[in-house]
Amino acid sequence: MTKNTRTPGHSPKLTKLHKLSIAGVATLGAATLAFSLAPNHTQATTNDAAISAAPVAFSQQPIKNVQARVTDQQAGASLKTQAIEAKKQAADAAAATKAAENVRKVQAASRSVQRPAIETVAMKTVAMKTATTKTYATKAATTKTYANNLDGWIRQSLDIMKRRGIPGSYNGLHRNIMRESSGNPMAINGWDINAINGIPSKGLLQVIPPTFKAYHVPGTSWNIYDPVANITAAANYAADKYGSMDNVNSAY
Repeated sequence: MTKNTRTPGHSPKLTKLHKLSIAGVATLGAATLAFSLAPNHTQATTNDAAISAAPVAFSQQPIKNVQARVTDQQAGASLKTQAIEAKKQAADAAAATKAAENVRKVQAASRSVQRPAIETVAMKTVAMKTATTKTYATKAATTKTYANNLDGWIRQSLDIMKRRGIPGSYNGLHRNIMRESSGNPMAINGWDINAINGIPSKGLLQVIPPTFKAYHVPGTSWNIYDPVANITAAANYAADKYGSMDNVNSAY
């Protein structure tokens, strides 16, 4: 058998055919490698670009939507606040209108109540004034005037006696007056027992001061010399002691 001997550091020489085969294989492998690597690189580049771009688009859109929702919520809250405020103002205005209407009704009712009362008071006042005027007119019409003489004094005294329930007549008074003083209202008895005792009889019917004071008739003068007061007090005394001045025919 023949030995295959190789010199160290030297390789066997390739034939031209071998070289061409090796070159072809190398070229084909490089092409295959390039073909297989090129699509992968492109896809990787596309994916990287998509990945790098996607977050930007993703992050912007949600933020914009959130801001829109917040803005919408704020606008809705503002509208609700305005609506509540408008409703409150409307309620306040309605309450004020109702209160004013109630006040007007109360005032109207008060006027309707006061007016009849005022009219009634006015009518009563007019009626009172009219009645007073009529009373004064009646008194003026019914007030008697008396002559300032013996006849007038007796007649005036008789009217007072009638109102006081004191009995007596014109004749009984006139008769006793003429006997006691002759019709002189200033007459004084200076000689009888009363004069001796220091209390002389005085006036038309010769009444002593204690008797005049005791039987004085209200509404007449306290002057013992007043004709009407003297006659009326004497008639009152005679009614108490004798039943009436008509029953007196002498000194009493």
